[in-house]
Amino acid sequence: MTIQHIKKHLKKYLIGAATLIGAVSSGVYVNNTYNESNQPQVVITPNKQDIAEGEEPQDANTVSYEEMSKGAKKAYLDMENDKDEPEVISGTTRERIVCYNVENLFDTEDDPKNHGDDDFTPDGKYQWTELKYNTKLKHISTAIKEAGNGISPMIVGLVEMENKEVLEDLIQQDALKNHGYAIIHKNSRDPRGIDVALLYQKNKLVQKGIDWINCEPTRSHSNMREILHCTFIIKSNNEKLHVFINHWPSMKDGEEETEPKRIIAATALRNAISEVHAKEGENANIVIMGDFNSLPSSKSQHETLGVRLYKEKYESADLYNLLSKYEDNPNIGTHKFNQKWDVIDQVIVCANLLDKKNDIFTTANSAHICHKKFLLKQSNSGYYSPKRALSGYVWSNGYSDHLPVSLDLYIKQ
Repeated sequence: MTIQHIKKHLKKYLIGAATLIGAVSSGVYVNNTYNESNQPQVVITPNKQDIAEGEEPQDANTVSYEEMSKGAKKAYLDMENDKDEPEVISGTTRERIVCYNVENLFDTEDDPKNHGDDDFTPDGKYQWTELKYNTKLKHISTAIKEAGNGISPMIVGLVEMENKEVLEDLIQQDALKNHGYAIIHKNSRDPRGIDVALLYQKNKLVQKGIDWINCEPTRSHSNMREILHCTFIIKSNNEKLHVFINHWPSMKDGEEETEPKRIIAATALRNAISEVHAKEGENANIVIMGDFNSLPSSKSQHETLGVRLYKEKYESADLYNLLSKYEDNPNIGTHKFNQKWDVIDQVIVCANLLDKKNDIFTTANSAHICHKKFLLKQSNSGYYSPKRALSGYVWSNGYSDHLPVSLDLYIKQ
């Protein structure tokens, strides 16, 4: 823990009461309730001033099925029928990897070296108080736990957090603090000051290597986010596992206009995977996850990275996208833009992991999108979308604009 981190927590405790008063005055209601251990717990609910203009505050289940439009009913049933029901495979232990774009998980401190965090301070545009920050931490940790679906994830890939101190605060939340997570992180060159990172359980994995892949090695001032490559040994059977966490360039300036940037990222990832195969052979165990800001069928993924889609035949050394099955379903995705669900967060594995004869494997149906209702909000006609922490510049008490994704691995003892 850094000195800056200690100072931040000391400041938090000394001005806790003032923070609560400031939160009330900035437009959130604060109720003190008590949990089973009789410790005060802050519960925040947005008032009308904290909801985006023109949108009424609604919970995910405000609109009943009978009140939904015809299209919303179809969307609801598609989500209900897409169940996360892990297979039980004799002679194996099931472990889960979760990956989550947590959308702007910033602390409240102003980092003079990072202009991207200026809005996420108590005096910034988002009025980002300790209360809001702590609530976001609680929400994100709960989402990770729930994405585990009954087990604590062995690995958690994270996208869009500010720094290592934020991660240290995250793993101290009730939902995660007793699960022995270690942190892998590096401050990125991203102009917004957002990074990728990975949490892993030390009782299950031995970390054997960390590589931050520069997508533009020939450019001295590239601000493209690096790809995180971690190598682990699984303690229970001594198998090696490679995990890549990605956050590719966004489509903010247009999908076609920005695709060349994602092709650069795909090329760098493809080269890194080829290096793994050159050293360890085509049977290396590889998992690739993250926010790719592109669909599975995009040129950057399907052609440059060489990812096979759900219905395509796979062969040794090929990569296989287990979430591509959702690409043609308009009612399920990981992110919603202009009222349209898209699958831009991916779960990709090497074909070797789809062979049940191996000591570590997965199945074609072992990747999931966590679309539990608490992560969603409803429109007046009943359509679902991710429930964000902020709607515009105002607090809406949510989670992220993305949904978590997961992969189950089966490990033979």
